[in-house]
Amino acid sequence: MANAGEQAALVELGRALLARDYHFITPTPETHRRVNARSENQMAQDLPGVFGWSRPFTPDLLPDALLDLMERGNILYRDGNRLRSLARFSSLDGQLFIHSSYPTVENDAVFFGPDTYRFARLLRSLPRPEKAGLRVVDIGAGSGAGGLAIAARWGGEIELVLGDINEKALHYCGVNARLNGVTGATTCCSDILSGVEGSADLIISNPPYLVDEGRRRYRHGGGNLGWDLSLRIVEESLPRLNPGGRLVLYTASAIVAGEDRFRAALVPLLRAFRGSWHYEEIDPDVFGEELDTTPYRNADRIAVVALIATAEEEAA
Repeated sequence: MANAGEQAALVELGRALLARDYHFITPTPETHRRVNARSENQMAQDLPGVFGWSRPFTPDLLPDALLDLMERGNILYRDGNRLRSLARFSSLDGQLFIHSSYPTVENDAVFFGPDTYRFARLLRSLPRPEKAGLRVVDIGAGSGAGGLAIAARWGGEIELVLGDINEKALHYCGVNARLNGVTGATTCCSDILSGVEGSADLIISNPPYLVDEGRRRYRHGGGNLGWDLSLRIVEESLPRLNPGGRLVLYTASAIVAGEDRFRAALVPLLRAFRGSWHYEEIDPDVFGEELDTTPYRNADRIAVVALIATAEEEAA
């Protein structure tokens, strides 16, 4: 578990990058691999090269103050005269988020990428409820981007709970909350809602949704097609919504012989739910390379989908 000194150093590092007009949009891992494989990109030449593309660099590229913050934040890897950042900083809607460096191969890696941007775009469409003391819970928060984006957009009095089973994710959530000036945010070690007490006005989640042979936490959604975790999130979240509260789930479904099997599994739950719901495809075809793997050998495609379920208001 990271200590307070490490967290403070990473917050200061993020602020120093912002002061230097740092900006980086994180691509897919496959795009990242291709771009870094170019001969001219073997070494970092600037801040995005170090903190975005995760390229090695020599000590003279960065000022001593930044190297010191990296050292104190425990994200500086040394291999002789070649250095490397063990974390990335990515930009999203004027905010900056720390997450794991490329490649994200560790079991406790904290992922941030195109799914994060699509998730944030989905959340932008949510109207702010007209009530004081809103409670928002982000399940499997990762970097905390979803919950922190909502807090920044809605403003006002919000109690934000960022939950995850990954201690590194909770560490980065804490850094990102402070870096982006979001007060009222707390972190919670929780398997879905097991560690979260009470109900919420908004529950959001962008969980792992693939079948990962290494069963890495940030990527493995469980079951035959990767959506077991997403189904559990719906099962546990619907009963925890306040009247008028919403569940927003951003996930994916493998389409097999033209059938969305995740949606088919959801329907019985949603029919028993006292409220309304909307389900749609956001992107019809992602992670096409996964179709070459055994779990997806019969799938037509993997589609990104969204579920928004709204609980009934209390009777007047």
